[in-house]
Amino acid sequence: MPPTASQAAPAVVIDALSKSYGKVRALDGVSLALSPGQFTALLGPNGAGKSTLFQILTGLFVADSGSVQVLGHDLARQPTRALAAMGIVFQQPSLDLDLTVEQNLAYHAGLHGLAGRRARDAIAEALALFGQEGARSQRARTLSGGNRRKIEMARALMTEPAVVLLDEPTQGLDPASRRDIVEHVARLTRERGLCVLWATHIVSEVEGADRVVVLHKGRVLDDGPPADIVARHGGAALEDAFLALTGREPAGRAA
Repeated sequence: MPPTASQAAPAVVIDALSKSYGKVRALDGVSLALSPGQFTALLGPNGAGKSTLFQILTGLFVADSGSVQVLGHDLARQPTRALAAMGIVFQQPSLDLDLTVEQNLAYHAGLHGLAGRRARDAIAEALALFGQEGARSQRARTLSGGNRRKIEMARALMTEPAVVLLDEPTQGLDPASRRDIVEHVARLTRERGLCVLWATHIVSEVEGADRVVVLHKGRVLDDGPPADIVARHGGAALEDAFLALTGREPAGRAA
C-alpha cells in the first residue's frame, strides 16, 4: 500500500516562486509542498496565476525567482529528470484529431523511449485505467469531449509518473463528464499514490479534494482540507469560503 500523504516526503517542493509580465505580478512568492497520495486542487478565479504556475512547473516558462524541486531534482538545473517524473494534461486539448487513439499514444510512448511490446502494453494499461479500451482504433476526432480528455489523461499516465499536473482539465465539458473525470483521478490518486495538482476555477469539482490551495492575484490565500477552509471563513460550503476569500459575492447576494 502506498504511504499516506502525511507519511511521505513531498514529491514537489515549490519555494517562493515569483513571475511578472511587465508591471503585472502573476505569481508573488508562492510556496507549496505537494505529497504523494494527495489530490491537491489549485483553486482560483481566471487570472489568479494558475496557468502561469503550471507553465513554470512544466518548463514552458522560467520563474523570475524561487525554485521548484520534483523528487529532489531541481527543475532549473535538472529539467530532464524533473520533467520525466511528471505526467501533464494541458488546458488546451492536444490530441492529433486525424490520428487514431493508439497512434496518438504510440507517438507519446516513442518520445519516452517506449517501443514494441513495452509500448503496446503501456497503451493497453493506460486505456484500461479510464475504460477506453474500445477506443483504441478510433480516430480522436470521433470521440466525445469527455473521452478525448480521458485519452489525454491516459497518455499522461502511460509512463507511470509520480506527479500528475492537470490544468483546467474539464474545461468545456458537461457536468456529468466533469464528475466522471474527477472521480477517475481521485481513485487513481489513492490506488497509485500519485501526487496530483489539479488547477480549476470550478469550486464544485474539487469539493472532495484532499487539499485545496486558494490562489488569487498570484498569492496563496489559504491552504488546507476543504472542511478546514470552510470553517475558517464561514458559510455553508467551499464556494462560500472561496467567494469570501477572493472578495466576490455570489449571484443574488451583492448589495
